[in-house]
Amino acid sequence: MTTLAFVGQIIFPDRVSPGVVLVREGRIAEILPQGAHLPADATVISAGDGYISPGFIDLHVHGGGGGDFMDGTAEAFRAALTTNARHGTTRLAATTTVATHEQILATLEQTRAFRLNPEPNGSRVLGAHFYGPYFRYEARGAHPGGPIRPPIEEEFSQYLAYADSLVTCTVAPELPGAKEFALACRDRGVRTNVGHSWATFDQMTQAVEWGVRHVDHLFCAMSDKSKLRQFQMYPMQGGVLEATLYYDELTTEVIADGKHLDTSLLNLALKIKGADRLALVTDTSRALDMPDGEYLIGPLIGGERLIKRDDVGMTPDGKALASSCVGMDHMVRTFQRLTGRPLWEVIRMASLTPARIAGHEREIGSLEFGKRADVLVLSAELAVERVFVDGSELALSPS
Repeated sequence: MTTLAFVGQIIFPDRVSPGVVLVREGRIAEILPQGAHLPADATVISAGDGYISPGFIDLHVHGGGGGDFMDGTAEAFRAALTTNARHGTTRLAATTTVATHEQILATLEQTRAFRLNPEPNGSRVLGAHFYGPYFRYEARGAHPGGPIRPPIEEEFSQYLAYADSLVTCTVAPELPGAKEFALACRDRGVRTNVGHSWATFDQMTQAVEWGVRHVDHLFCAMSDKSKLRQFQMYPMQGGVLEATLYYDELTTEVIADGKHLDTSLLNLALKIKGADRLALVTDTSRALDMPDGEYLIGPLIGGERLIKRDDVGMTPDGKALASSCVGMDHMVRTFQRLTGRPLWEVIRMASLTPARIAGHEREIGSLEFGKRADVLVLSAELAVERVFVDGSELALSPS
């Protein structure tokens, strides 16, 4: 099999250095210094004045190119996977929404199918991020309210039958049945998140004891001391936000599209959690790479309307955000521009950190010997020029 030699500024987890990444049989075979002698059979892929980067990993993504994973069809999956691949996402967790039991099962079935038989020119499916319907109603955000419900074993046991294709499962820990759900996930080897919750600090402490280790989109759809004051005037108590920042056991994520969070909140999250415990996610919808206009969050039957305008999703009344509409390359560029952090650190938050959160860091997430050759060629401006998964180049469709 031909050896690929990626030549340029290599983005490692702790630095950017010139060199060569050699790839054989879909794996990273060797890292050579700049100017090293290359194998005779090597096909050279030069980044020019750009960069050689690990592929991006997105743990919270709903769709793209007009398709939402909750449509539950192969066509929608293909649209979402090929669209996100254009933005450098080589692996992702197909994220569900609040929906009916049957709709969720259909999406889990498609998730398993695409995990086992990948879309050749799309992002690879790590599994599903089971996200909804186990939300607190008041914290539902832009999700439909009707299908929201607490976890009961008769139902969630059917979801956990797909444990081989589940990456993470989200639950609001204040709901009845949340403990049982979290423990069942732990028993099946599925990681558990907190999201769309108005839990108190004490309830978050209990969730950590159940094995919860991640919190969805920091600062969004979660309780804090101000929100909880309506229930208890004194003493003030912390909520999901404060507990996420406090507990070292908890990792979290930010939507760095420049619309959801400003520079101060991005810097605060990074300062407290650090690059090893803070991932970049897109939370992008079917409106990714689509014209401005009206779309649905979630399934075509029963989804909630959003309006794409100014590269962000908003509720129809324009009073609240309703998801992102940009890809992971945009998140990387925006986070670095707003915070001024080193490039290697920002790329790490879009690659190795989410790989660790998902439990896949031994296989993916960085350009290191023996790992899968998920490689991006980025321009000097961090635009995605070429995408390789397992050492094979994807034929990227135009946006």
